[in-house]
Amino acid sequence: MKQVKITAVRKTEYKDLMHKYENPIEHACDVKVGDVFISYNAQKPENLCDSAWESMEKFVNILANGGGSFFDGWMKNKNSAMISCNDGFRPVSFYIETVE
Repeated sequence: MKQVKITAVRKTEYKDLMHKYENPIEHACDVKVGDVFISYNAQKPENLCDSAWESMEKFVNILANGGGSFFDGWMKNKNSAMISCNDGFRPVSFYIETVE
């Protein structure tokens, strides 16, 4: 089974949507652009939030087991994927790739 590297490459906030729909919260996403997580044995890395993991778990599992080439050549690197977490207010985009 291959290791999968997960890198946060972009984070945005939709303040207008937060103001309109979200109840105020004290603690939101801790992920910073440039943060790197490593998945061993297709398991959720420590300190990666559950929401982000739920969005990428299927892709990590496929990559860890030697698969790839998602959606007929979607990615330049067939052993990678670009996945965003499912937080509609402050989504984070993650580049996931196998590590040799």
